[in-house]
Amino acid sequence: MDTKELLKKVRKIEIKTRRLSDHVFGGEYHSTFKGRGMTFSEVRQYQFGDDVRNIDWNVTARYNEPFVKVFEEERELTLMLMADISGSEFFGTDSQFKNEIITEIAATLAFSAMQNNDKTGLILFSDEIELFIPPKKGKSHVLRIIRELLEFQPKSKETDISQALKYFTNVMKKKAIVFVLSDFITEGYKDTLKIVAGKHDVTGIRVYDRREEEIPNLGMVQMQDEETGELLLVNTSSKGVRTQYNTYYRERVDYFQEAFTKSGAGAISCRTDESYVKKLLGYFKRR
Repeated sequence: MDTKELLKKVRKIEIKTRRLSDHVFGGEYHSTFKGRGMTFSEVRQYQFGDDVRNIDWNVTARYNEPFVKVFEEERELTLMLMADISGSEFFGTDSQFKNEIITEIAATLAFSAMQNNDKTGLILFSDEIELFIPPKKGKSHVLRIIRELLEFQPKSKETDISQALKYFTNVMKKKAIVFVLSDFITEGYKDTLKIVAGKHDVTGIRVYDRREEEIPNLGMVQMQDEETGELLLVNTSSKGVRTQYNTYYRERVDYFQEAFTKSGAGAISCRTDESYVKKLLGYFKRR
């Protein structure tokens, strides 16, 4: 992708997702993810109905009338986006590939964080850590994140979610809001996720294509595994083959649901031809 085309794409995503974060998600994001606690702001005269536990006895004694301490929510948070950029993300049979939807969701969340003056960081992973961008504030930083999501070329095509989560815990010591974006057609991350979700606010967003859910009956078809590159001749008219695939796929979807739910994390499933806007809003409102 040349620079001109890339900038055009970044701008297009910025316009679409910025509008969403400004009008739709900004407030939802703010109320869903609370700050770290309350910090002392000022003292003022006691008013009827104030909590007596907040009375500042030193100031009250000095002025001979009651004063209370006023606290403000300490808002600044860190949003970490963890995006799977393995081979299987470059699949789509409708108007958009999975990785394009992942980019749009990530951009919407990043602009919502920016609107609330929070920092945003990015981890791109396959079965290794492909890129880490430390959390920062500001529009140019968010645009860099979108640029990387659009044009980064992974070294590997395979997936290891557990490895990515372990890396995240090593680089992020303070509590963060974490969104893991992937198709989750993998297993083996349950235990690591439990540890991460115990400290951080974690949500998994599973992005999938409807054609992945089952293999249609098309006779003998040559297929390529996007992650290993292996070419296989598959007899799709065989009921056994189709059933085996359906079982394999369902097991991974169930694993995703169970892993995220049991660890106390949030889980969203979004098909490439569905509105991720509705899915995100519904999730924010339920929390």
